[in-house]
Amino acid sequence: MPGHLRALRSGAAGDRRGALTGLYGGICHQGTRYEASAPAVPFLLELLADPATPDRAAVVELVASIAVGHHGAWLPDGFPVAELRAAAVGGAELLRAAPPPAEDDEDEDFEGESRLDYWEALGDDQRSAMAAHVELAAYDAVRAGLPVLRELVIGGDAHGDAALRAAAAFTLGWFPEDDAASVAVLTAAVADPSRSVAATAVVSLGLLGTVVPAALRDTRGEIRWAAAVALARVRGAGAGDEATRELLRWAGGASTARAGIPFLGGDLAGYAALSLPALAAGDAALDALLARLGTVTGVETLPVLGTALRLVFPDGPGSGVAGPRQRLVRALAEAPAAWQIGGRKSGDVSGLLRSFGLPGDPAAMNDLLEG
Repeated sequence: MPGHLRALRSGAAGDRRGALTGLYGGICHQGTRYEASAPAVPFLLELLADPATPDRAAVVELVASIAVGHHGAWLPDGFPVAELRAAAVGGAELLRAAPPPAEDDEDEDFEGESRLDYWEALGDDQRSAMAAHVELAAYDAVRAGLPVLRELVIGGDAHGDAALRAAAAFTLGWFPEDDAASVAVLTAAVADPSRSVAATAVVSLGLLGTVVPAALRDTRGEIRWAAAVALARVRGAGAGDEATRELLRWAGGASTARAGIPFLGGDLAGYAALSLPALAAGDAALDALLARLGTVTGVETLPVLGTALRLVFPDGPGSGVAGPRQRLVRALAEAPAAWQIGGRKSGDVSGLLRSFGLPGDPAAMNDLLEG
């Protein structure tokens, strides 16, 4: 890890990319955080505070991932830090009681208790508490650096690195315990000349419980989208007709990802889809989602399909009524691209469908429709 951290200052872009890959693999692998994650954060924050550090936007993205793992898992409601703090109770003590890591833990001749032995002897609740403690330590390490991130949102050149400002604004939205200071900074960022920064700030404000209703009348579509997303998050069914219409347009459209907006990798339509259940929009929400299923493929399928499934099966598998269920089955049968990622059948899509009691195979879905 020290070598990777130093390489983030390299003048060679390839070295920096390799360092980021190594850091993601070592301290934030597929969203999982480890004991080394929290200790690495102060060094990353020091790099971020130095304007001479190259590619600071990419470093902020790494820091955000260290804090909360897979961001999309927490949308549209925001990060449940109170639940994490409750789950982590007792985890610190369990980690302190663990034997120190040893190079020869996997050696057949190793005598003494290894980390793996210790872990396997714990009960499920103890393992969960220890894992939650590790995640919370990483989260709190990033939380300690929020002043650095706030400065990146508004302290730099407003016409400079928009990607850096957007990444920092995005990260602030995951820390509801520090909302007062962050809301002030994000509110200022709503006036940023970059639409990606402004839209990101509006969405992060919504995650922190603050809305900007006037942004619904902005001439820029991304800003209206962000305002509607925030209103749905904060006010739910009381978001208003204007916000509902805006989200329905996005959720049912054929839009592609907007580069520069970090949420869901810029999948604005997918985020709009995730926001629809809060509006209690009824049949109009399902109409929009089924229309969108006919235009998506790859990872863009998942937020649309997941939301549609929860609308059709409000109480889980088997809870749906025949009409909406048949409509969803027909939409999937007629949308072969929605099942694919990179031209191949997506296991994520199949698994999601099976979890709701539907076939995970296009041919079987057609059979169900014909039957």
